[in-house]
Amino acid sequence: MKSAIERQTVDLSAYPDLVVIYLGMKVRTFAGIKTLLGLGPQIQKAGEGGAEGLLHFENNIIFSLFPLHIGMRWYWKDFNSMENWARSEVHRKWWQAFIKNTGGTGFWHETYFMKGGIDAIYDDIIPAGTGLMGFAPVIPAKGPMFSARGRGKVPGADAIAPAGTLEKEIYTM
Repeated sequence: MKSAIERQTVDLSAYPDLVVIYLGMKVRTFAGIKTLLGLGPQIQKAGEGGAEGLLHFENNIIFSLFPLHIGMRWYWKDFNSMENWARSEVHRKWWQAFIKNTGGTGFWHETYFMKGGIDAIYDDIIPAGTGLMGFAPVIPAKGPMFSARGRGKVPGADAIAPAGTLEKEIYTM
């Protein structure tokens, strides 16, 4: 019997170092709605900016309406492309501002590597339960677990983090 469903798949052989990152922002306070809505256009612009190595992006994936929790999925050619963008000026400014004041939101990302491995970080995602936090032990993002490269066990040296985003600047040691 012939199926009425047209099943398809993709050939990823041209992307051996593919990295897929899911990112999300969860509103924690009423002020967080303003923060979230203010970032939307900036995130859209960043995706449309044609960052080197960004293959495709999908924004405004709704995880829940209450509490308001939206996200995105970005596909990168490789980890280095993603890391270079994360060290760019546009991302650095947002990240530094967020570390100082979350604006009533929580932010998280989970990164999956074609060659194996996962990186995850959750900033002010309270209570635990989002993504991998739903079943894995939660530990502080310090020391080797501070950087995406360390958490994902990606070989090579960490890129130099922009001022204001170093571990010693964020945590009181």
